[in-house]
Amino acid sequence: MKRLMPAPLLSLALGGLWLVLNQSLAIGHLALAAAMALAAPLLSAPLRPLPVRIRHPGTVLRLIVAVAHDVVVSNWFVASRILLAHRGPPRSGFVRVPLALRDANGLAALAIITTVVPGTVWSELALDGSALLLHVFDLDDEATFVAHFKDRYERPLMEIFE
Repeated sequence: MKRLMPAPLLSLALGGLWLVLNQSLAIGHLALAAAMALAAPLLSAPLRPLPVRIRHPGTVLRLIVAVAHDVVVSNWFVASRILLAHRGPPRSGFVRVPLALRDANGLAALAIITTVVPGTVWSELALDGSALLLHVFDLDDEATFVAHFKDRYERPLMEIFE
């Protein structure tokens, strides 16, 4: 059964979505919904990430709280730097962060965190995954930023995924 329907919930959702979007329960639409529900998960199975095994649920909660805090604080900081431009332009720049995190799911989570927190943009991941290039909106000290980034985000993600 798992070979025919590798993701039953996805199949059910796709079939239902097809019927809702077409607003019809005609036999042709039911057949197309069934074909779509069976074919799409089979064809996209190689694209699905590996299953995730979370090792430290407490670390997940601490990371969520830390990211939520950083989002709020960074929003205020970026907004104040933009609105109070008379203090001078921000010292933006690119920072290369060496990575010890190798898990694909952990790197995806790190990319999401970096995108969500205002003031940082994920620019490039080295081909071998050893370094990350970030653009930082206002950069005081590169070494301090790298240490903070690794301690705040990479270390908890390594505990969770590796």
